[in-house]
Amino acid sequence: MNKVILMGRLTKDPEIRYTGTGEPIAIARYTIAVNRPYKKDGQTQADFINVVSYRKAAEFIEKYFKKGQMIAIIGRLQVRSWDDSEGKRHWSTEVITDEIHFAGGKNEAPQAAPAAPQTSPAAPQSVVYPTADSGFYPVDESIEDDDLPF
Repeated sequence: MNKVILMGRLTKDPEIRYTGTGEPIAIARYTIAVNRPYKKDGQTQADFINVVSYRKAAEFIEKYFKKGQMIAIIGRLQVRSWDDSEGKRHWSTEVITDEIHFAGGKNEAPQAAPAAPQTSPAAPQSVVYPTADSGFYPVDESIEDDDLPF
């Protein structure tokens, strides 16, 4: 079993890029500072864990998380290697996210920007969940509670 659960603070704003081939895929890379459970010489020690999120999770992390915010993630550990142009082997260890959760207080919540007025009707927007396999169905936000049959 390969499962990692971490809670820590973002060391900087997540960086997002898109693949250039075929349909673009969002890839977010960021680092989480996770405090160790003990102190050395009275000082808290931390590990800096590299994390990668893909697709909707990458867009979610970019939109809602900023440097210093507390975050909780569930994912898997991945180790990869490659050879550089000089033939030297490099190794990278990172956590690939399956779930992303807010872990800070309300004062850490991002401030929503006011929505820009739309000049033309747009297709209904769906709620964005962190991962495609989260078990939730997208909700059509254009439906009011009063319109539901139950």
